[in-house]
Amino acid sequence: MRAAVFDGDGSITVETVDLAAPGPGEVRVKVAAAGVCHSDLHVTTRAWDVPAPVVLGHEGSGVVTAVGAGVDDLEPGDHVVLSWVPGCGECRACKAGRPAQCSLVASVVAAGGTLYDGTTRLSNERGPIHHYLGVSSYAEQVVVPRSGAIKVRKDAPLEDIAIVGCAIATGVGAVRNTAGVQPGSTVAVIGCGGVGLACVQGARLAGAERIVAVDVVAEKLDLARKLGATDVVDASATDDVVAALRDVVADGFDYVFDAIGKIVTTEQAIAALGLGGAAVIVGLPPAGERATFDPLALAEGDQRILGSNYGSAVPERDIPALVDEVMAGNLDLASMISGRRPLDEAAAALDDLAAGHALRQLLIPSA
Repeated sequence: MRAAVFDGDGSITVETVDLAAPGPGEVRVKVAAAGVCHSDLHVTTRAWDVPAPVVLGHEGSGVVTAVGAGVDDLEPGDHVVLSWVPGCGECRACKAGRPAQCSLVASVVAAGGTLYDGTTRLSNERGPIHHYLGVSSYAEQVVVPRSGAIKVRKDAPLEDIAIVGCAIATGVGAVRNTAGVQPGSTVAVIGCGGVGLACVQGARLAGAERIVAVDVVAEKLDLARKLGATDVVDASATDDVVAALRDVVADGFDYVFDAIGKIVTTEQAIAALGLGGAAVIVGLPPAGERATFDPLALAEGDQRILGSNYGSAVPERDIPALVDEVMAGNLDLASMISGRRPLDEAAAALDDLAAGHALRQLLIPSA
């Protein structure tokens, strides 16, 4: 099969890669579409250190083509959304209903670049090739743990729902699961990429009274309005984003979502809170970065800083429900997808994402 391989030194090439058969508890999926996300970009810029060479991609959808021993609840022909947190089901976090905090995913799948058994199903003349977050969706096919292939209804648009597996689950989940946004509340979302726009949609569905979107790109702010923002702040037109936010909601916000993950945006999210407010850190910063805030102001304001990994999602529960909401017309995916490109354009798609020229692009392996 063909796959986009990052060599660890800055080069992405589409190569022929051998894919082994699924082992026990694993599933093979023909990829319909793979989303291009900043988490992939963090790898190519070396902001995150992962084992290489590696097949990138952690967001995708497709059709099951084979199952390994012990998999009795999926079969060839099933439509699935790929999840980059394939919970093991056995660790303390999984047993507590928090698969996004799975210790085996963190220590083996993410850190080691393998599947659960510590080995990879990917190889070519280079030798073994690593998996990325247990998915590696920049490929024609993938082998993933059973818990990383979430069965969904077959009438949903298979390419579009690729973004449910990361952007939508992360953004809507941050609103619902992590923050618990209440009807009538005030919400700000800093960053209107795929995850930020999903936060905007989640806040709309939660019944927030004011939803203020912040970005530097006018087209993204226009789209945020279409998806539910009541107000926008053009961060390129002000030297003080916090002051601009307080011009909209003078006493500060009930919830502020940092959907970018830069230190400056994290600090802005905390500074824009009102009494009893919660800053939710959704975007992931480069490793080793440090933010500062005034702890006295936080304590006196009875405020909270919340981390949100994968929207605190339970994939088996949340992903099919989100697809149902897409089909009911409650979530708009089509407006968030800015382009579809063949797999050969994986490097160009990441370049466009880095330059801010694209929203959520899809790589279509069969294109």
